[in-house]
Amino acid sequence: MSDLLIGAYNAKGTIGNVGMPGAPVANFNLVVVPSQHSVSGTVVITQAIPGPDSNIVVHVTGKIYSTGLGNITQVVSLNGEYMQCVPPPAIGCFLAQFNANMAIDASWNGTGGLSYLQHDIEKVPVKAIK
Repeated sequence: MSDLLIGAYNAKGTIGNVGMPGAPVANFNLVVVPSQHSVSGTVVITQAIPGPDSNIVVHVTGKIYSTGLGNITQVVSLNGEYMQCVPPPAIGCFLAQFNANMAIDASWNGTGGLSYLQHDIEKVPVKAIK
């Protein structure tokens, strides 16, 4: 089993327009195992607008593949579910879907997008956090 984890590394960064007022930003913290084409970890979506979408935590799994396309050396897909509760006067919670994609270089910088509940955000920066 430990042989499968050789070459595993941690990737941290953001997907979104960091610094743009009101823009949702997804902060990711992932364990990447290139030999298995797998990624898993946590995505935290924050938005500076009060409400149910202002802080969402999603446990994700996904895939990573090499591309051989110039500066875009890797593509990543992430999928997960999170509990979404509706604000009053409605009552209740449900499982909502989260999806993200990234076209990145070896340093985890590039372009990506994310989709959750009624939000579809495309062509936003992906920036690594060291």
